[in-house]
Amino acid sequence: MSDLQQSLPSTPRRNFLVASATGLAGIAAGSRILPAAPSTSGAGTARSTILFFLCGGISHVDTWDMKPNAPAEYRGEFQPIATSAPGVRLCEHLPLLAKQAHHIALINSIDGTVNTNDHHAGYYHNLTGHVPDPTFLSLGNNRTPFADDWPYMGCVVAAKRPLRDGMPNAVTLPWKPSQSPYTRPGQFAGKLGVQYDPLYVLGDRQRPTQFRAPDLVLSSEVPTRRLFARQGLLAGLDAARRDLDAFAKVQSWSTQNNRAVTLLSSSSTLKAFDIESESPALIERYGRTVNAMSLLAARRLVEAGVPFITVFWSEEDELVSKKCLSGGGWDTHGNNFRCLKENLLPEFDRCFSALIEDLSMRGLLDSTLLMVTSEMGRKPKIGDVRSGATIGAGRDHWTHCLTDVLAGGGIRGGQTYGSSDRFAEYPADKPVTPAHVAKTVYHAMGVRDLMATDRQNRPFHLLDEGEALTELF
Repeated sequence: MSDLQQSLPSTPRRNFLVASATGLAGIAAGSRILPAAPSTSGAGTARSTILFFLCGGISHVDTWDMKPNAPAEYRGEFQPIATSAPGVRLCEHLPLLAKQAHHIALINSIDGTVNTNDHHAGYYHNLTGHVPDPTFLSLGNNRTPFADDWPYMGCVVAAKRPLRDGMPNAVTLPWKPSQSPYTRPGQFAGKLGVQYDPLYVLGDRQRPTQFRAPDLVLSSEVPTRRLFARQGLLAGLDAARRDLDAFAKVQSWSTQNNRAVTLLSSSSTLKAFDIESESPALIERYGRTVNAMSLLAARRLVEAGVPFITVFWSEEDELVSKKCLSGGGWDTHGNNFRCLKENLLPEFDRCFSALIEDLSMRGLLDSTLLMVTSEMGRKPKIGDVRSGATIGAGRDHWTHCLTDVLAGGGIRGGQTYGSSDRFAEYPADKPVTPAHVAKTVYHAMGVRDLMATDRQNRPFHLLDEGEALTELF
C-alpha cells in the first residue's frame, strides 16, 4: 500500500460526490504533472474518438476470431458468416454488424498478457497501453487507481487538445467501472493530473434516455439558472476542498471549480444529453437500453465537438449476472454460449451497427474513430472449474490473446490485421500489444507529441512502447 493510500482519511459521501463531479473521480489527486504543449501536426482525419469498452472480457473466439476447423472443445457452438467485406467473417449472431463490415478493421493478434490474468490489470493494460506494474499482483482487487498511474489514452488526447467553451475534452458514460471500492485502474488521468480526468455521466437502466451529470448539481439541489447566486454551493465546494487537502495537495482546485461551474451552465452540455429530441425511429434502431442510448449520446457529443468519449458497457444486469456467473457483463464464466446468443450479442449487434450506420449517414464516420475493446479475451478451451468445468459451458479469463475492432477516423474498412494460432490462444502473425493500439489511436487523432512535463519541469514520455499500425489507414 502506498503512503498516499495510508494517509487517506474518511471523506463524507456528499463531499466525495462533489469531488467526483468535478473530476476527482476514484483517486485522491493527480501528481500535478502537466502536459507538454499540444501538437496536431500531421493530424489524422479523426476529430473525435468513441471507445466502446465491453466490460468483463468478450470472448474473441466466439465473435471476431472464430476457429471453425478447431476441435469442438475450442470452437464452440457458433458458426462464422460472410459479411459485406470479402474475407471478413463474424459470428452468426452479429448479422447487423456483418452488413457494416466494410467499415471495420479487426486486429486479431493482440497480446494483452498480464501476470494476474484478471480484470484490474486487463483494464489498465488496454486503456493506457502500459504493462501493469507489480502492485497489481501484490494487491489484487485492492489495487485501486493510484495518482501516479499512467494516464488513460482518452485523457492523453484530452490533454493534447485545446479546450472548448462549455464542453469537456473527455466524457465517460454511463458508469464508472467497477463498484466501489474496487474501482478499475486505468480510466483516469493519473500522472497528468485530475484536471484531465473524464467527466463522468451516469445512465439509468430503468430510464435509458436520461442521463445525469454531474452529481454536483443533484446533491446541491440548485437549478441551473440560480447556479451563480447560490453561496451554499460555493461553501460546499470549499468544504470539499478542505477535506481533500487533508490527504493531498490539490493545487488545481480553482481550475476544477471553474470547470464544474462552466459545465453546469453550458447549454451545449445540456443539449448533448437531450436524447429524447432524437426521432423515435432512430432510438428504436439503436435499441432502448442504457448501453445503446450511451452510444447515441456519444454521437451527439461528437457533434458537440468532444474529442474523446468512452462508453463502458453497463454491468448492472442481474439476469446476465446470474446466468453467466459474472458481474453482469461479458465475464462469461458460465453458460458462455447462452449468454452471448440470448443477451449480450443481440444488444451489442444492434447498437454498435446502428452507431456505424448513423455516423456514416451523417458524414461523420471519416472524422470519428470508433474502437471496441475489452480487458481480455476468453480462454479458447471451453470449461471453467468455477462453473462446473465443461458442464458449465463457460470460458475463463484469457489475457494472452484478444481482438480489437476499429472503424472510421481514416481506418480502411473491410480488413483483418494479424492472426492468432489455430486455437486462438496466442497471436501468430503480426503480434502486437495494447501499446500499439494506443499509438494507433493517437495517430488517428493527430497526437504526435507524447511528451509531458513533471512538477519539476522535467520532460518524460507518455508511452515509449509500441508503434502506430499505420498500414490500417
